[in-house]
Amino acid sequence: MKKYEEIANEARLRVLDMIYKAQTSHIGSNFSSMDILAVLFENIDLKKDRILFSKGWVAASAYHFLARAGVVPVEDLETYCEDDSPYIGLVEPDVEGIDFAGGSMGYGVPAGVGFALAKKTSGADGTIYVLMSDGELQIGTLWESALIAAHHKLDNLFVLVDNNKFQAMGATRDILSIDGVPKAISALGWNVTSTDGHDYEQLERGLSARSDRPSMLVCDTIKGKGVSFMENDNLYHYKMLSENEYDRAKAELSG
Repeated sequence: MKKYEEIANEARLRVLDMIYKAQTSHIGSNFSSMDILAVLFENIDLKKDRILFSKGWVAASAYHFLARAGVVPVEDLETYCEDDSPYIGLVEPDVEGIDFAGGSMGYGVPAGVGFALAKKTSGADGTIYVLMSDGELQIGTLWESALIAAHHKLDNLFVLVDNNKFQAMGATRDILSIDGVPKAISALGWNVTSTDGHDYEQLERGLSARSDRPSMLVCDTIKGKGVSFMENDNLYHYKMLSENEYDRAKAELSG
């Protein structure tokens, strides 16, 4: 499990640099997903598997892991959010390895259903993974696509929920509680499990579990994970980092 820890910490440092240099935001959401992505990218085959970033505001993390996998050039990351760069703050299919635009909430799972159904119909190997936010569980498009996935028994669809318990404007539970959603999705015919989204062994085990139905793994995470003053502070959803905050974060991650 030490390997995953090193991969995730390296990713947090790189993404911190990218976001600070570009003076963009969403660092808290990037950091809550980082351990999930570290395990996911180490255990899939990008020649046949696909990842859709429904929470497309983790773009910096997506680009880092795609570069690490050799899909995009590492030097391209230096252009993150620069004028005329395709590497913007929300994932777009102008970038190799990004198959669907993310950022408009609620579209990733419907797209994942389409991709998975196309694979299943054509007999193609591979799994469609969708990384979504907990706030997206409030959106109606999820329910329609969940019904379609269950109806077609899309066992090649695997949805990961980054359940960091915050969305743009506050705590998810205060805005619209999703406490009963996993049980409801399970009742529709999905294989739904939960895990600690920062425990590498649990994540590895959760990702390796397979079913004859579509799967959803609810990953309980901490927004801003890895930097003490960012953890569980929704300020770092939209706030740009000051020089002092950047230095403090870098010191913690490098310590």
